[in-house]
Amino acid sequence: MQPRGLGLEATKIVDFVLEIQVHNRGTLQLKMIKIKKNKSSNFSVNDLILFCIHSIVSSSEQCSFERLVKECFTLFPETLRFTRYPIWPDSRKLDRPLRALRNEKLILGDPKNYFILTKAGETRAAAIAKILRQGKLL
Repeated sequence: MQPRGLGLEATKIVDFVLEIQVHNRGTLQLKMIKIKKNKSSNFSVNDLILFCIHSIVSSSEQCSFERLVKECFTLFPETLRFTRYPIWPDSRKLDRPLRALRNEKLILGDPKNYFILTKAGETRAAAIAKILRQGKLL
């Protein structure tokens, strides 16, 4: 027996984002926006992480672990979200891919400090960025 209110409605809400706008007189406007299914699922988590590090560093910011989680979840929420709580990022999904990227010598750094791309990582991230922008996903 399912708990009351946790049926199909709970699974459908994943396809929408609630936008809240505060107007100058203190009134609120709530709007449900349908999330477009994009082709980022064609990329591995490693590729998406490389792109996010590239994006952060390109904007002259330091890529800390927290900043990386925010960037990944902002750009690719369907990849990084909790299954039961889709509005929250699951940072554990970055742990193994980050270690794999370090082993492949595509990135340098660790979660306690900052991440940077190596030359090979920059090349691969630029190629991913080009594909994502051609598909108008970003």
